[in-house]
Amino acid sequence: MNIEKFIKKSYKSYLLKIYEIFNYLYKYFFSNDYRKRILLIFIDLLLISLSVTFAFIFSFFKKDNIDIKDYIWLIYSFLLVFIPLYAFTGQYRNLTRYTSSKEFYSISIRNLICLIIIISIGKLFRFNDPGIRLWFLIWLFSSISTTSLRLILRDCIAIIRGSSNKKIKNVYIYGAGNAGSQLVASLRLSGGYSIKGFYDDNQDLWGRTLFGVKIYSPKKIKIFKNQTDQILLAIPSLDKKKRLEIINKIQEISIPIFEIPSIEDLISGKATINKLKSISINDLLGRDPLKTNKLENFYTIKDKIVLVTGAGGSIGSELCRQIIINQPKKLIMIDNSEPSLYSIYNELGKDENKISLIKPILGNVCDRRLINKIFKESKVDTIFHTAAYKHVPLIQMNPFQGLSNNIIATRVICTEAIKRDVKKVILISSDKAVRPTNIMGVSKRISELIVQAFSEESQKNKKHHTLFSMVRFGNVLDSSGSVVPLFRKQIKSGGPITLTHPEVIRYFMTIPEAVELVIQTSKLSKGGDLFLLDMGKPIAIKELAEKMIFLSGLTVKNENNPLGDIEIVITGLRPGEKLFEELLIDNKSYKTGHPFIFTAKEKFLKYEKLIPILDDLERELKRYDQQKVVKILINLVPEWEGTI
Repeated sequence: MNIEKFIKKSYKSYLLKIYEIFNYLYKYFFSNDYRKRILLIFIDLLLISLSVTFAFIFSFFKKDNIDIKDYIWLIYSFLLVFIPLYAFTGQYRNLTRYTSSKEFYSISIRNLICLIIIISIGKLFRFNDPGIRLWFLIWLFSSISTTSLRLILRDCIAIIRGSSNKKIKNVYIYGAGNAGSQLVASLRLSGGYSIKGFYDDNQDLWGRTLFGVKIYSPKKIKIFKNQTDQILLAIPSLDKKKRLEIINKIQEISIPIFEIPSIEDLISGKATINKLKSISINDLLGRDPLKTNKLENFYTIKDKIVLVTGAGGSIGSELCRQIIINQPKKLIMIDNSEPSLYSIYNELGKDENKISLIKPILGNVCDRRLINKIFKESKVDTIFHTAAYKHVPLIQMNPFQGLSNNIIATRVICTEAIKRDVKKVILISSDKAVRPTNIMGVSKRISELIVQAFSEESQKNKKHHTLFSMVRFGNVLDSSGSVVPLFRKQIKSGGPITLTHPEVIRYFMTIPEAVELVIQTSKLSKGGDLFLLDMGKPIAIKELAEKMIFLSGLTVKNENNPLGDIEIVITGLRPGEKLFEELLIDNKSYKTGHPFIFTAKEKFLKYEKLIPILDDLERELKRYDQQKVVKILINLVPEWEGTI
């Protein structure tokens, strides 16, 4: 056999045996608190004896006139004083696996107290005094040895605990700052991770080490790709633009990336440094969160009676959350879904100070008598009308129900609002109302026509009139109608992700952002306004799907990567689906007093002309007369060329 191979093989076998011994000792002693303390006491007795012995050797080296018997009292004194002092001061109550370098200071103080006690004993009984040099060396050796022992045990425990996992992850940490250094310490304690190195943009740190781990340039990510299971982003203060650059850079190399919690969560105690999480889909919007003046919302809502229809939905529930924190006089929540209404009521009702302000109503907004009763009992100031069926494929298969629900509900709200002198009504519309190609878009466009017609009619009343307005925006992340929850579910089940067309693009905004702006439009309303929200840049849905796969710690399965995890399957455009959505019909918008809110003027039907047509539409919907309904819809929305 080759001598070099023999040496390497023998070396590995010895390491394996040492590991097995440590593993056995760990299981025997550290699985039982009593046995662990006995072991530590025994080792401390041995180390203290050795410390005193070595201190003697160093102090009295080459001195022939020294009789060791004159100083034997020192060892007995140390053994009798050290252990009781350690036990009394809680040294053996500490968890060994959480030992840090700070332990040296607490052990040094204990040893110094012990030394003072022993010196006092020597003075009291007039034992031979070995001199200050020996006292110092005993203190130094005992402090270093007992601390080192605990640090060695800590690292051995971490290795054993980590090796018990099925697979140890090879990770690199992006960010060699305070957060990165804390993360190293936490991961070493938790086990299951092998920290291969740091990446940092600061050139001055390249080539240096932190906790024995080398710091590299981010350019090395490609080079170390094959030995990397995960990259952990440890820069909680990073701005969104820079974060997106780093995420995109790592995504191109197809390495899973996770991050530590935000600074706010760390400071508040909501999360710890090692609570790793996947990158939020919100980080893929490519812009920083909108900075809005929250005081404007406060003065808009404070002491007002506010009604939210569709309060259990994704937009409606977020409206309720933001309204209730702005101190309304009362918040009335309407929804026809018992589970959804209960969920938001239960969430907001946890605050005992606010539960008296909330009134949940289980019912359908199309019920005129119910809405009339609500308005009669409560003098509502502001209505946010979000209630609608929104799932395009489902409404396409159930057109009569979708049209009836969305259109009649809007008409009921507008009619009763004028009767009861409601100050403001805000309709939550959709970009699908622009040149609609599906039934959901048609229903939203007709809802807009209703609001515009009622707005003009209301303004004829010189004494009292209701301010009607509409807010039109695109997709919101994680809403019930968004592709994000669908993609997330498909990824969780192992794929494939179903995509209707590789070139579909959509505008996206987070739900809290959209709702903040919706509330602020109520202050800008002058009557009949069509408000448009700045949705940022459009995102390709295929790219969104790929990013979501990546952010889940997985890879895309395709021709270039046949061993990938999740496949993207193209199914073809669904009936009524567009490749891209628009926000404007006439392509003209105007600035408002808010940088992220625009307004537009679009053609609409006069109240006198619209109402008879709506009456006909309601009648034919109840009769399920397909031909007549299609004819009326084309009359109201001539740009629609579909059928039902």
